[in-house]
Amino acid sequence: MADTFEPPQAVHIRSPLRFLWWLVVSQPRRIAAGATLGSLWMVSLAAPPYLLSRAIDDGLRPRHAGVLLGWVAVLFAVGVLTAWLGIMRHRTMTRIRMDASFRTVRVTMRQATRLGAALTRLVTAGEVVAIGMSDVQTIALSLTVVGPGFGAVVAYLVVAALLLAISPLLAAVVLAGVPLIGLTVGPLLRQVQRIDTGYRERQGALTARLVDVVSGLRVLGGLGGKEVHAARYHRDSRALRDQGYRVGAMTSWVDAIGPGMPALFLAVVTWLAARMAAEGAISIGDLVAVYGYVAILVVPVFFLIQGGSDLAKALVSARRVVDFLVLEPEHRDGPEPVDAPPPGAALHDPLSGVGIPAGLLTALVSARPADCAAVVDRLGRFTRSEATWGGLRLDSVALDQVRARILVADNDADLFAGSVRELVAGGGAADDEAVDAAIRAAAATDIVDALPDGLDSAIAPDARNLSGGQRQRLRLARALCAAPEFLLAVEPTSAVDAHTEAAMAAGLRAARTGRTTVVSTGSPLLLDRADLVLHLVDGRVSATGTHRDLLRTDPGYRALVARDADQEAER
Repeated sequence: MADTFEPPQAVHIRSPLRFLWWLVVSQPRRIAAGATLGSLWMVSLAAPPYLLSRAIDDGLRPRHAGVLLGWVAVLFAVGVLTAWLGIMRHRTMTRIRMDASFRTVRVTMRQATRLGAALTRLVTAGEVVAIGMSDVQTIALSLTVVGPGFGAVVAYLVVAALLLAISPLLAAVVLAGVPLIGLTVGPLLRQVQRIDTGYRERQGALTARLVDVVSGLRVLGGLGGKEVHAARYHRDSRALRDQGYRVGAMTSWVDAIGPGMPALFLAVVTWLAARMAAEGAISIGDLVAVYGYVAILVVPVFFLIQGGSDLAKALVSARRVVDFLVLEPEHRDGPEPVDAPPPGAALHDPLSGVGIPAGLLTALVSARPADCAAVVDRLGRFTRSEATWGGLRLDSVALDQVRARILVADNDADLFAGSVRELVAGGGAADDEAVDAAIRAAAATDIVDALPDGLDSAIAPDARNLSGGQRQRLRLARALCAAPEFLLAVEPTSAVDAHTEAAMAAGLRAARTGRTTVVSTGSPLLLDRADLVLHLVDGRVSATGTHRDLLRTDPGYRALVARDADQEAER
């Protein structure tokens, strides 16, 4: 699948059924093999009754032992062939289901990557987890209908044809069973789909809550809120369980009809065939064959009903996947994106009046840190704005070029599981020398030294085995290791003590010399290292200058920085 994967086109995600069809047409050879093997296997099940009838009628006669042994040998060979076809059918269908699973996972991950920073604003983590945990498996299971499901139809028609050769009446009774099954199962399948839709929605919401609780366990423990959230989860999980009972109750009726309807046919047809044999209309061998034909119909009818049930559930799951795949990034490229300006071009945010000169360390400071973060989001093209880059509107520049040259680093950035080396190197191919340099600049060498295997030490997901200050330093190290043309950092030193903060400020200054760097901060230690400080009041630039100049000329700035200095002293 890895070599043949092509993402679905827009037409393939217009509806859940079209998405399932895309999974089918994406592996035509396997599907053809599955349908062929499924049909041959199903039809081979109907062969033993016929062979047995011939052995009875032709072999159970005086001095016909050789004929009887011949039919027995053929019956044994057909049994071996049926077993082999069953094995190959199962293997092929397993490959089909795995291919469908991997394609669904891959297209989901591709969409998550495409949405980027907008992902968490458009969909909850629980919904994405629910797709990976249950919907993928449900969708893959429904593809069984293209193998044994298709074979069940073929086998049903073959049995009807064999019965027609014996008695048109018997064939008519069997053929009448298909529409009868449809009339019986159809409403039940619609009920299953309706109830399962509600179940999946509850499941996604509950999974989202579980993800939130697990990720915020430390915070909940500190606030004493674990019991409250545990009680909420218990209440919602009981509601989900009750909804699952309703799904199971309806599904049980569908599953009961699978063997029940053929058993009813078996009784009716056997009674008719026995009457016809007693009247001499058919032979004893034909009676045995009729019984065998109808008995094996349990298998194809079961697959037909089970396939319909699986398909009804898969449509619910496919709807969730399709709803996720049709989401669009908030800041995708326009119809004709332009190239980014050459190196040295400045960034400008008209809404706040912030201008970022090239090659300098610029600090943004405000009594409301959210105002500075908003400026960074606009300059990093994470929110809609009229920000410009070298005179070009930032939203007109190709997004991949923006992301390659402008890096926004904030304290909410995820830290992925892996070694320290992999965490700091990020998505790049940085060598140990670059990683070490970034770690030193972020004053994080003590973190690595304290770990048992140095750079090879394992870091838990989101670095849960590290403290808040340690995570912050590793985030800064990762940003420095990326060495972007523009680095926009939001409060990069807010979670560390004054001594560590001074080391981080010096390291940041040295590592970014000659490169454009913007920091949102209220720390006097970091402000003193900046080439240019922009003081924002109510979201607009109020004063500009160096840290020392603003201390002398701007009372509001002086009061703000003095307050922050007192807070740092308390830390």
